[in-house]
Amino acid sequence: MSSPPILDNKHPDAPSVFEPVALLREARRQKGLAVIDVPPVCILDPDGDIVRRFKNSGHAKRFDAWPCYHTDLYSFPLARQTAGIIGCAVGAPFAVLVAEELFACGCRLLISLTSAGQIVPAGSLPYFVVIDRALRDEGTSYHYAVPDAFAEADPQIVATAMEALKTAGLRAYVGPSWTTDAPFRETAAALAAARARGVLAVEMEAAALYTFARKQKKDVLCLAHVTNTMGLAGQDFEKGEAEGTAGALMILEVLAINLCPPEA
Repeated sequence: MSSPPILDNKHPDAPSVFEPVALLREARRQKGLAVIDVPPVCILDPDGDIVRRFKNSGHAKRFDAWPCYHTDLYSFPLARQTAGIIGCAVGAPFAVLVAEELFACGCRLLISLTSAGQIVPAGSLPYFVVIDRALRDEGTSYHYAVPDAFAEADPQIVATAMEALKTAGLRAYVGPSWTTDAPFRETAAALAAARARGVLAVEMEAAALYTFARKQKKDVLCLAHVTNTMGLAGQDFEKGEAEGTAGALMILEVLAINLCPPEA
């Protein structure tokens, strides 16, 4: 066998028969929804902490025109504009499915912020990493691009993000992550291999989102909130103030206003 069967019949340069606009058209028809664009800045919140905070406090409003079958979109004020946020879209396939639909509905910038496990320490936990490339250990990206070790972020987006965070006095690191489809199969050998590549964190979405973004020419930035050592230490998985949402929202505010400024 020259290559794993999962790589067979992948034609990343061929057009797809099934397009997100078709799904959205039928969802709107079935649900009786008007065609209304989503906010220009949208957030993926795989852990759901920010969404839960907003729902409990009443600071977010359900975006009723969102035609997705699988998720709820909420809107909230961010960086002098209205942003959208979706919680609990965990893993590469789900994240890219939602990303496709968001951009088909008018999104201009998508930011994914997920908790992650520490591989090469960059600081004392917890801290944020702006992911500049992600090891492709998931299945989704191979439908969008030929096999390669890493999925690369847009370097200009990463540079702008890091400069903005530095100017704002917010601590963040930049570096690679490992995107896995199997969080409970992070073996010692796999961790050692990632560590040898200088990988800072392990998460479940970035490689697929970056490959999608490059293929479809969309603006996507992925961040890892490094909160744990995969349960190897006592009192692991501590995210910080308000389940990490206080720091996350400060970072999202800075990124939104610098990467997608509100229109005059």
